[in-house]
Amino acid sequence: MERNARKVFSGIVVSTKMNKTIVVNVERKYLHPLYKKQVISHKKYHVHDEKQEAKVGDFVRIIETRPISKTKFYRLQKIVTKAK
Repeated sequence: MERNARKVFSGIVVSTKMNKTIVVNVERKYLHPLYKKQVISHKKYHVHDEKQEAKVGDFVRIIETRPISKTKFYRLQKIVTKAK
């Protein structure tokens, strides 16, 4: 049996104050259907970070997973670039 494709997002770590959890801000650009202007929307995701290796300002890739808690449905896949 084949598994469905998992959603993968990239974003910037905004908070690391929780234990084994980071908050990632994901930015999405799309064209407005009527006015044809590019719109930027933001969404924050709670992400499971088992080894607690991500820091605030890191650019990370997250992947969809089974529910880990009430608000966590994503886990850290990889840190793309470290914060300065």
